Amino acid sequence: MSRALVLGGGGVTGVAWEWGLLAGLAERGVALADADLVVGTSAGSVVGAQLCSGRSVVESYQAQLAPARGEVVTRFGLAAAARLVWAGGRTRDAVRARARVGAMAVAARTPSEESRRAVIEARLPAREWPARRLLVTAVDAASGEFVVFDAGSGVSLVDAVGASCAVPGVWPPVTIGAGRYVDGGVRSAVNADLAEGARAVVVLAPMTSAFGPMPRLSAQVAALRESARVVVVSPDRAARAAIGRNVLDPARRAGAARAGWAQAASVVDEVAAVWG
Repeated sequence: MSRALVLGGGGVTGVAWEWGLLAGLAERGVALADADLVVGTSAGSVVGAQLCSGRSVVESYQAQLAPARGEVVTRFGLAAAARLVWAGGRTRDAVRARARVGAMAVAARTPSEESRRAVIEARLPAREWPARRLLVTAVDAASGEFVVFDAGSGVSLVDAVGASCAVPGVWPPVTIGAGRYVDGGVRSAVNADLAEGARAVVVLAPMTSAFGPMPRLSAQVAALRESARVVVVSPDRAARAAIGRNVLDPARRAGAARAGWAQAASVVDEVAAVWG
């Protein structure tokens, strides 16, 4: 494996910021779309599936600037984050912590799986897994086990991305076979360690926080750097202001995308040095 692009979670504003950054870097000659491996978690799974399916970086960025008509307005703020911490932060056992979050997600009142699946399906330019290697993360809601879906997993791309985006307490867990699955961000907001084996790794991380026994991004990156060049890009001050406190607010999408595009100017040299 040569080069890996890791796309972390961060809601609809995370999707927008990532596309803005990807477009801004491409404008400046750094084509992260050429990655040999793409790892997607939650929002990053949407961007990863779109990118690997051949969607134009420029067109995808411009789509984020359009009015967010028809988008479901919901909220993931301090109260929702506190529920996650309460459910999963009371034990040092990572698998048990994730199972507690999964139980909370299953019990929560959310929109139907069918309506949410239609939203995910509409966001994907293709229904089949791409030829490019794409890893999509999720967590088994019952057992708390971390799961990685790919083209050989036997799981449809729509279901894999839907599971990776199933924010506990906000969106319904996704039924796959006999199990139900929730957001891959329950294990890690980024899951950068899945890029092990690449010689160059670029991590786009709209969110970097961790709680309880969740693995820290800093530790994942330190391990990767033992054998690879690695750069991590997270929102700068202007991007954080544009994103705001509710990462699920579609009204913040355009501002987050523009902030990502602008931020590319300040990180292009560092990213290019790693990407080659």
